Amino acid sequence: MNFSDTLHKNPVFNVIAQQADALGLQTYVIGGFVRDLILERPSKDIDVVCIGSGIALAEAVGKALKTNVSVFPNFGTAMLRSIQGDEEWEVEFVGARKESYRSESRKPIVEDGTLEDDQNRRDFTINAMGISLNRHAQHAGGETQNEFGELLDPFGGLKDLKRKVIRTPLNPDITFSDDPLRMMRAIRFATQLAFDIEPDTFDAIVRMNERINIVSRERVTDELNKIILSPTPSYGFKLLYHAGLLERIFPELIALKGVETIEGKGHKDNFYHTLQVLDNIASRTEPNRYAGDEKNELWLRWAALLHDIAKPATKRFDVKAGWTFHGHEDMGARWVPGIFRTMKLPLNEHMRFVQKLVRLHLRPIALTKEQITDSALRRLLVDAGDDLEGLMALCRADITSKNYERVQKHLRNFDRVERKLHDLEERDKLRSFQPVITGELIMETFALPPSKEVGELKSVLREAILDGLVSNSLEAAYPFLIEEGRKRGLTARTATDAE
Repeated sequence: MNFSDTLHKNPVFNVIAQQADALGLQTYVIGGFVRDLILERPSKDIDVVCIGSGIALAEAVGKALKTNVSVFPNFGTAMLRSIQGDEEWEVEFVGARKESYRSESRKPIVEDGTLEDDQNRRDFTINAMGISLNRHAQHAGGETQNEFGELLDPFGGLKDLKRKVIRTPLNPDITFSDDPLRMMRAIRFATQLAFDIEPDTFDAIVRMNERINIVSRERVTDELNKIILSPTPSYGFKLLYHAGLLERIFPELIALKGVETIEGKGHKDNFYHTLQVLDNIASRTEPNRYAGDEKNELWLRWAALLHDIAKPATKRFDVKAGWTFHGHEDMGARWVPGIFRTMKLPLNEHMRFVQKLVRLHLRPIALTKEQITDSALRRLLVDAGDDLEGLMALCRADITSKNYERVQKHLRNFDRVERKLHDLEERDKLRSFQPVITGELIMETFALPPSKEVGELKSVLREAILDGLVSNSLEAAYPFLIEEGRKRGLTARTATDAE
């Protein structure tokens, strides 16, 4: 199989070929770019391997392209960016190498090697394919041959792509023992590509799963995030569970699994319910502010993953009511920072977004089950703020009944709530709600120091605005404040007093 016509479409490969031939270096594009090329998936990361100095080749290519080259001599690698029109590629160069590992570390001992050595160290057959970039490849006896675009596939990666199988090129026990992160990568690739993991390869993950403990939490979470962002993330989580990896990296999620029955009353399996909610979020098609924004999308999916995380801790059985999980939304919200800290996720606005959605995820559902009051809608608007769309997306995804008509009924109720929220927001502008009467104005009006009484007046005023008793304007709210102060025995300062 030859890919020369395809490679010619990207000028960077022609430049690499020219410089490789000029330096007399056997050179190949290898790994993920080749895999994605065959799968017709977009790829902007190009890995180039040569038999010799990757840094020297990178510097020659950079000079020809008139672009800067970043050199990493400790790793024997170099990188440059190639911009063609509106498209940009990141090209990394490395000399072919051989790797060996120590049992207590996934950091390899690296030596110069042959192309065979370099392909042997690859994680999976579909990532071990290479394409030659030499037009004047030198062979024994001085023969020169044009090999540009020819596929090198020593482990049957092309066949595995057609079979949709993830398989290690060598003994999987050795592959995963050497670098245990490859176990996560196997499941990540299977999830992203909707592939199966070859039985012997999966069995090795089961046998070797304890080795994941030597991998840094940051690297594990990076792979987990890629699984979460895949088209059907539940597939990856089920693989992680059956491989024994999930209990090692995310025990809180495992605690959701299982159904308990007392007196003939059971509850749903909250593990599989959570995965269904996550899939529902991933497959939604309605326009939303998160569409196309991978970073925001990631945190919306984390909210789906954690929305019921505290159900095991709040589970109770009541003879009349059956199983209850009262307060799981508040407890779950309190758990979010600890989970993020353990996972090495950012403790910033993204964490607070997830925490807010976990805390509020029952509120819109409650509104669909009762007579909706403007007061309740105002409170939801104020509490959700700019994250209302994310909250409503989560709540829609949280409907996982197998009864189609029941699901449709709930969705119609959500439509009704959203229309009312939209109308109320248009009228009252509550998304960024701040009472017009501040604590400073209250203290100035009644000559009060900072005190509990000031806080109580602020609270009464806030509730009155949200209940629709008074509008959030100085003309309406200030007389209300004066009257509330009078009820508490407070006298408003006159203009003369203020002077």
